Amino acid sequence: MTQLEKFIHEHGEELLRLAYIYVKNKQAAEDIVQDVLLKAFEKQASFRGEATYCTYLYRMTINRSYDYLRSWHYKNTTVSEKIQRLFGRSTEQDVETQSEKRQLVQAVLALPLKYREVIVFTYYLDYSSEELGTLLNCSPATVRTRLARSREKLKSVLKEDGFDGTIENGY
Repeated sequence: MTQLEKFIHEHGEELLRLAYIYVKNKQAAEDIVQDVLLKAFEKQASFRGEATYCTYLYRMTINRSYDYLRSWHYKNTTVSEKIQRLFGRSTEQDVETQSEKRQLVQAVLALPLKYREVIVFTYYLDYSSEELGTLLNCSPATVRTRLARSREKLKSVLKEDGFDGTIENGY
């Protein structure tokens, strides 16, 4: 089993979640991860080992997500979704608002990208500020500052929405 195959088996879902955090669209996230894994497979021999393979693939996923967010397709889709919201709520939106867990997820996804990514990497993927600084090409102090600001933004948003701090089903 190659290093890439091992990583896909162990961390493929994490890559998908990571891409989703950036693009907020399941199909686009799947396309991004597929593209990243294909490129990683093609360039497997050129992996220099300067970082862990996990960090290497996360960085590729983040970069590809940024590319998608800058694309014409994304900008066009975003306008279409805004128009849809003007004329009514979708079933998907109704389902997402049914639990406090989903409310918390939505609040995190509503954060600006630089705050959203530090929340996810810190609390979901358990990265230290040093590891995250390396991954995001910034200092650990910047990571800690962003984390503090993102917590404050989340508190403010969740308080406005009446979130009481408890999550159903122990999550």
